[in-house]
Amino acid sequence: MQGFKDVPRTVWLLAAGVFVNAVVSFTFVFVFLYLTGPRGLGTAQAGLVTGIGGIGLVAGNFTGGWYGDRFGHRRVLLAASTLGGLALMAFPLLPTPLLYAALPLAQYASGVVRAANSALVAVTVPEGARRQAFAVVRCVSNGGFTLGPPLGALVATGLSYDWLFVGDGLGTLFFALWTARVVPARGASRTPAAAADGGRDRDRGRGLWGELRARPAVLVLLGAILVTDLVYRQQYSAFPVFLADHGLDARAFGLVIALNGGVILLLELPAAVALRERPALPVIGTGLVLVGAGYAALLLGAGIASAVAMMVLLSLGEILYKTTATAYVADQAPEHAIGRFQSLYAGVSVSGVVLGPPLGGALYAAAPGLLWPLCAGLAAGAGGALFWVWARQARQAARGDVRGDARHAARPAHETGSRPRAVAG
Repeated sequence: MQGFKDVPRTVWLLAAGVFVNAVVSFTFVFVFLYLTGPRGLGTAQAGLVTGIGGIGLVAGNFTGGWYGDRFGHRRVLLAASTLGGLALMAFPLLPTPLLYAALPLAQYASGVVRAANSALVAVTVPEGARRQAFAVVRCVSNGGFTLGPPLGALVATGLSYDWLFVGDGLGTLFFALWTARVVPARGASRTPAAAADGGRDRDRGRGLWGELRARPAVLVLLGAILVTDLVYRQQYSAFPVFLADHGLDARAFGLVIALNGGVILLLELPAAVALRERPALPVIGTGLVLVGAGYAALLLGAGIASAVAMMVLLSLGEILYKTTATAYVADQAPEHAIGRFQSLYAGVSVSGVVLGPPLGGALYAAAPGLLWPLCAGLAAGAGGALFWVWARQARQAARGDVRGDARHAARPAHETGSRPRAVAG
């Protein structure tokens, strides 16, 4: 735990709420079965409803941080959690046509909560400790999601699918109450609005796009994550079809997917501590290359061994890139736009939920032998782009050139003397 001494107590308490909420967030696993079962929708109709819900999730991720920069990340998280919880609890009472609106609303609220939660961590934790803080939150979230599906299956079969939504809604409302309890509404120092006072004139003259252009490494990172997430999400769409086509049933897929949570729970926190002083971009780039290597493993054959190798490599890559990239974007963000930067990253990092299945499915149907080499090449290329940016920054630093994003490079907390900033309500 020595490596986590700089993670504030507020983050540990917030992570406890994230864990409970993740355990009962099982409706996303069973929603398709709910729609085609108790609700009696056809496969095409259920796919349309869930697809619209996925768009809501991505939109919520893209906008949650914008709201937080304007109204306060804590307030936005509380409002979105309350709205999402009530929407989920109302599901069993709604007529089927209203689900076309209710599911996107609940998913939108979930996306806003995700972005607001990341922004809360970013403004609470000093530079130099953000990787460890995000690793804590991600680890407990993955632990909750590992426990959730088996518990949800027991609820659905022992009670009914309706109770899944009630339980998920109650868990989301609990998260709102817990956050209100453990995250201070006001601090003695700066709030997002106050932090913007010194940069408001800058913000008018140089908006979000201007801030991003001043940090070209962040732009390259966002593009690399967009490409990689399209690849990463194939594990939930084309990959199970690939296994089934080669004689491996749903039990094999479930076993392989379970490895992801196990590897993350075992290695995420130690990796965050061991790599906390390493430059971010090569760590992220290595993670993206490992994701590509995971899909390349499927070229060795379609047996259980290659599937396990694929998932282990994919999980190792996820450990390296997801936490580090989230922290890097937070470290690069200006004070008045931390939420917007987090929203951009959050939205890009789930874009594959909407884009991955149709693109991967279409390619697999047309040319099944091409999908995995393309996935491997895209992820490796995305990682290579980050290594190129890192090498370019190193050359600039050697020349004493501090143009662009080099001026905004984050330093460890022991160098900057940073302390946790107060969280605004």
